[in-house]
Amino acid sequence: MWSALSAMGNSVAKAAALDFGVQWGCWAIAAALKTEKFYDLAGSGTFFALALQSLRWGGTYHTRQKVQTGMVMAWAARLGTYLFSRILHDGADRRFNNVRNRPGIFFIYWTLQGVWIFSTLLPTLLLNNKKKDRPLTTRDYVGWGMWSLGFIFEVVADYQKSRFKANPENAGRFINEGLWSISRHPNYFGEILMWSGLYVSASSVLKGWEHISVISPLFLSHLLINVSGIPMLEAYGLKKWGADPAYQEYVRNTAKLVPFFW
Repeated sequence: MWSALSAMGNSVAKAAALDFGVQWGCWAIAAALKTEKFYDLAGSGTFFALALQSLRWGGTYHTRQKVQTGMVMAWAARLGTYLFSRILHDGADRRFNNVRNRPGIFFIYWTLQGVWIFSTLLPTLLLNNKKKDRPLTTRDYVGWGMWSLGFIFEVVADYQKSRFKANPENAGRFINEGLWSISRHPNYFGEILMWSGLYVSASSVLKGWEHISVISPLFLSHLLINVSGIPMLEAYGLKKWGADPAYQEYVRNTAKLVPFFW
């Protein structure tokens, strides 16, 4: 038992070291160049690398492990590519307007990204360290179904917003069509649903203290709902369109996060 715990702790510790090593190394480069252009790319790339490496460290390739790792990697590749192409097009990320020239504050942003990556990946790290396999259960299929629905929401929402912004006729307007007509933040809804689903699936083989990895969807939800996601975008929208009656009606009649259709 103790040897198993030691091996698991070793694997998790290596993942943490790699995670923060990458973030702090990238911070040093980004601070020197005074740029945030590869911030999101570094984050998604770390997700991809840690998911794959944790599977290799574990040394077993059970179906549950392969599916979960593949889902993380698919999400990371898709989101990383999308965010990197977006910042190359936009030229800057307004989240960093007041920090890119302040190395100390910039360091906090990169460190917070490391915390986000590690806590969000924790169920996957623990799952991939499991040596014994168990038959797939209803919980696995429910979790994978949640992830699939969330992935579709995020991909479609991002596509609809990109297409909307690419249309010159929509310059200066807010998006209120497609999935954005039933939720003001459908991409964040998809994100939370995906990571909740991966915890649900992984939990079918987790034991005792390992269920602390429920922090994955909880911490992610806290970040998006209360810290760096919705509050910043809502404040930006209010500042830009708050005097517009159409925007006021949109806010009144559209769910903030969980979509509703009436």
